[in-house]
Amino acid sequence: MSFEIIGKLIVKYNTVQRSETFKTREFVIEKSDDINGRVINNYIKFQCVQDRTNIVDRFNEGETVKVYFNIKGTRWEKDGKVNYITNLDAWRMESVVAGAAPGADRMPNYNTSQEVPASQGGGAQDTDDLPF
Repeated sequence: MSFEIIGKLIVKYNTVQRSETFKTREFVIEKSDDINGRVINNYIKFQCVQDRTNIVDRFNEGETVKVYFNIKGTRWEKDGKVNYITNLDAWRMESVVAGAAPGADRMPNYNTSQEVPASQGGGAQDTDDLPF
């Protein structure tokens, strides 16, 4: 299952080579919510892995971004102690224009007519016939 969130990019960390074949990169966004007139700031750390570590490169700190991510959980046991780790694995990022409605720059509005006015038609060649 995939999730998405919009927030301000606060910090980008360097890529870390964890092993010969595995690398990660972390970044943090700030998500502000107005709850009953009180602004609550949440700082959410994401990780990118492998070929996704470069998705952060084209964004600047302070920029509003939309992050698409998956939630991954791992059970880890060492010296008889069990621990559970949750990661937010980012796999895509988009720039969000400040003040614009979320998705307004990417998604068509299907609530408006998409018909071409008759005055813009090409004349006699306009028919309802399919070309095949």
